[in-house]
Formats: sequence, C-alpha cells, structure tokens
Amino acid sequence: MNNNDINTPVTEAYDENSIQVLEGLEAVRKRPGMYIGSTGEKGLHHLVYEIVDNSIDETLAGFCDKITVQLLDDGIIRVEDNGRGIPVGINNKTGTSSLTVVFTMLHAGGKFGGSGYKVAGGLHGVGASVVNALSSWLEVEVRDGKNIYKQRFERGIVSSKMEILGETDETGTIVTYKPDPDIFTDTTTYDYDTLLVRLREQAFLNAGIRIILTDNRSDFEHQEIDLHFAGGIKSYVEYVLEKSNKESLNNEVIYLSTTNGDSAAEIAFLWSSAYDTKIYSFANNIHTMDGGTHEAAFKNSLVRAINKYGIKFKFLKESDTKLKSDDINEGLIAIVSVKLTDAQFESQTKTKLGNTSIGTLVNNLVAEKFIEYLEDHPAEAKIILEKSVASSNAREAAQKARDLQRSKTGLSRVRMPEKLADCISSDATRTEIFIVEGDSAGGSAVKGRDRDYQAILPLWGKMLNVEKARPDRVYGNEKLAPVVIALGTGIAESFDIEKLRYDKIVVMADADVDGAHIRTLLLTFFYRYMPRLIEEGHIYLAQPPLFKVSKGKQHIYAFSDLERDIIIEKLGGNVDIQRYKGLGEMDAEQLWETTMDPEFRTMLKVKMEDAEAADAVFSMLMGDEVEPRRKFIEDNAQYVQNLDI
Repeated sequence: MNNNDINTPVTEAYDENSIQVLEGLEAVRKRPGMYIGSTGEKGLHHLVYEIVDNSIDETLAGFCDKITVQLLDDGIIRVEDNGRGIPVGINNKTGTSSLTVVFTMLHAGGKFGGSGYKVAGGLHGVGASVVNALSSWLEVEVRDGKNIYKQRFERGIVSSKMEILGETDETGTIVTYKPDPDIFTDTTTYDYDTLLVRLREQAFLNAGIRIILTDNRSDFEHQEIDLHFAGGIKSYVEYVLEKSNKESLNNEVIYLSTTNGDSAAEIAFLWSSAYDTKIYSFANNIHTMDGGTHEAAFKNSLVRAINKYGIKFKFLKESDTKLKSDDINEGLIAIVSVKLTDAQFESQTKTKLGNTSIGTLVNNLVAEKFIEYLEDHPAEAKIILEKSVASSNAREAAQKARDLQRSKTGLSRVRMPEKLADCISSDATRTEIFIVEGDSAGGSAVKGRDRDYQAILPLWGKMLNVEKARPDRVYGNEKLAPVVIALGTGIAESFDIEKLRYDKIVVMADADVDGAHIRTLLLTFFYRYMPRLIEEGHIYLAQPPLFKVSKGKQHIYAFSDLERDIIIEKLGGNVDIQRYKGLGEMDAEQLWETTMDPEFRTMLKVKMEDAEAADAVFSMLMGDEVEPRRKFIEDNAQYVQNLDI
C-alpha cells in the first residue's frame, strides 16, 4: 500500500457518530437515471462500482488491502473487503443502527464532514443506499473484530432487523445483492470483461491492493483473476503501452508526485511511436472521463514546460510559433491521479472534476519536476521535442489540406461525395447512413432503401491504414474523405458533434474475412478520429445473413452455421440452401428485408470497449511490431475453419 500522507490511517474514531444524515431515499426508484446514469447495461454495472468504490475508500484510509468480487447465478453479485466494517452502533441522530442508516438513507455516510475518511470517491450511503434501492434484495454482513452482524433489505426497505450471527476477530464488509429486473428491464446479466476493465483500473490506481474477480455462474465458463500491481500507475502506463503494440520513446515511465496537506497528485507518462493520445485521469480513484481541472492543468503545464525547455536549449526559436497541446500530446500515454477532500464532481456518476485547488497542485508539480526531468535527461528531451515538432508540421499540413478541400468545394457549401445517395429528410435525429462495402452491394442498398431517411455511401477497395497516418493524410485520402464529408463533423481537433448529419452510422460489410477487415479499419478510424460518435452511440454494425434456407415457398434466413442447422432440422430435410458470400449476391428486396428494414433487421451498437478492442487488435495486426502479430496468428489459427480462399 502507498505510504503517501493521503493513504496513512486516520486517527479519529470511525464509529456510529461518524455517519451523518442529510436526507432520505425517496426519489431513487422513481428516477434511477439521476443516480446511476441509465437503467441499461451501463447503469447495471455502475451498481458494482458504487459498492467497490466504498471498499476502495477503506483502502485510501489505510484499512483495506483485499477486495473480492463474485458473479453468482441469477444476476447476484457479492463484494467483500477486509476493511474496518461499516459501523453498526446506534446513530445518535436517527436512533437506529448506523448500518440501517447507510443502506436506507440517501446522503448518509462517513464522508460528509465526519471523521471517518480524509478522501473518498464512493460516498458511503449514496452508493450503498442507491444500490439497495435498485435491488430486489440486498444483504450486508459486517465484521468489526468482535461480532458478525447481518441485515437484509428488499427494494430499499428493511426486511429484517440487524442480527448478530456470532463472534469473530476479523474485520470487513460483505455486500450481496440482486439487481431488480423491474428497474433493469433490458438485462440483469453482468459482463465479466466489463467488470474486469474497471477492477483492473482500481488495482493500478492503488499500488499494493489485491482485487480478485471470480465468475461462479453455472451458465458461464468459470473465470478468476487476481489483480495486483506493485508499480501502481507506472504499471498502468506500461499496460496501456503493451496493449497499443507500440514502442516507447522513453527509457522508462516518467513519474511525478506531490502532496499538500490532505491533497495528493501523481502522474505517470511516456511518449510512444503512436500518433494518437491516451490520457486517463482519476480523482479519488474515480475515472473522470470528461476530465476536469486536474487533467486540464496537466495538459497546459506540459505544453508550457516543453516550450520553455525547447527555447532555453535552442530547440525552438523565440520567434517561432510555440508548440501546441495537440503537437505535444501525439503519442502520449498518461495517467493523472489525484486524491483530495471534498471532491466536487459534476454529478453522482462523477465524470468531471471541478476543484480549482487541485489544478494548481498539478500545475506546480509539472512545472517544477518535469523541467527537472528534461534537464536531467537531455537525450530523451531531444526525442520528445523532435516528435512534437514533427507533429506540429503535420498539423499545419492537415490545416492546409482542409483549407484546400474547402477552396475546391466553395467556402459556403461543402459538396457531398459523388457516390453518396443521400436521403430526403434533413432531420438528423431520425436519419441513418449505411457505409457499404462495394459498388454492387451499394447499388442493391440504394434500390432497396427507404430514401426518406436512409442514405447510402458505397466504399470500394481497402482504405487507409490509420495506424500509421496523421490527420493530413486522412483528409486527402480518397477512401476516408467521402466518409468525413458525408458525416459533416470534421475529424480530430476540428470535430464538432453538433454538425453530425445522421443519427445512425451503419457499417454494412460482407460476412467474411475481407468484410471483417473493413469493419475493423472503420472502427479504428472512428475510435481514433471521431471517438464521440462511439461514446454517444451513433455507430452500428449491420448483420447480414449468411444463408437462405428454402423449402417450397417458405424462405428463412440464417445468420450463423448453428442457426442454419436448426432451421434445416425444423423444416425436416430436403431443403435448398443458398450461401451468401457477399452483400452483392442479395437483390434489393432481400437486402432490405434482412439487413435494412428497422422492423426486422438486427444491428449491433458499437460500445467504446468494442472500439478499444478493435484498436488493440488492429495495432497488433497492422503495426510495426512483427512478433506480436506472429504470436496472434499462431495462437488463433486453430479457430479458423471453412475459410473461403
């Protein structure tokens, strides 16, 4: 566990008087989205994060070094830690057990001015009570070093009084709950990999903690992983670098840290050979996806420090245009983690930090210690400056390419791509564009579509490998430029979501190896240059059928080998099977009724983790490193069957 002041044990008592009550639990079940973001898959997983965050807060206070998360049958989750255990004594303001208060009253906890915690991400009582309110039932078991206490709740209401089960010399809390299907109507099934991403993140952010994730569901393959990283956020940076399949331009991860009273900041970063930027910021172990004062301070102070060093040591001239943030951030991998009291988040889902004082702390840290690093490592400083200058030149070239494109088409109106068959409606809330592989399939799609709201853009041939390209090459690329122009948003730093011309962007490619390649290329492009399209749920993958099974006048489409076999068995043999090797083999009517008709089609919405996975695989398969690609092919060749050559 870290030895920074922020993580040393608090000296004040953490007892029933530490739990302060602010208000009741009334509105959670009526408006759950206000507290967990949504009642879909994202909100479902947020319940786990709230409980785990409370255990992590015990780690920050210096009392917990092991957390176990188990996935059980029927959507049940169990989270166990070896912290101090939630207080169980009678709360002097309510006259009831503090355990009951924590799980039944909103904004009741040890982090609202009580003496239980210096810093906190999860807010004991906010998270616990919200999870309780949105669960069919919840059971909590507390060990305080003397006794074992247990209490059960149903839909946020006490169903049994707190009871003593026995004696113990252990401490900790076990929360077991079942999410309420009346609230989470889409699904109550947890995704192991989604939880793994979040828990791995927490293990990186808290050097020394051990987090164990176990899948014990009978309908799923048993999985268990033990997450423990002694290097903390330095290990995190190394992990991100390894996933990107890029080379580091630094000999080692740069690490800066400082404390000021009850606030602390630590930053780990390096530059890689990539062209994209990966900056992940955290406040009290909460991923601030929308950044905030700490992330902004890091970016701004990094620019000032590098420009100052460049001018001082003659890499840059005083008269030159200074390097900008986009120039310096190219290839940057950074983790910014701050700990502070009274963290001011924009909402309960905590996506952006607003504390100005922590920005000052981060700014001073980078201004003082990073300049020292550059002066002590002149060879690495030279590499960083040279990469930043090269990026600046490319940015200027990209601007010229954009200006040239605008001058060719006129400043007032951008000419749409020649092959775009646009829709009639201009209402961007209901329109959709199909990006189709090949002119043949594009022709069928144009004939079969509903032209009122469906636009078709055919692509032909392999597009640009954005893994090795800067924005200036993307703007001038004949394959990607039509996509950029049709969508209307621009890319990279000029991206504007408000200018998006279609609500749904559907990638429609053949169900074969080449089609998978094109989908991966486009996903990587969107992830690198238009990530908000993915974040806000605009990107979809069409699911064309693989087979048409016919018997007499009856025709059924199958989307997999297994589905084909089931249909054959259902129809009783002597059937005619048509294998679609490409979209172009379907006529307009077939393409409409199987793949484009909103009433019957199946489409997959692309989530950010899907794009990240595509990006990692694409980096491996199309990047400069040969060995990871060779190993991937050797490990996965056994799974390739019935390959059409």
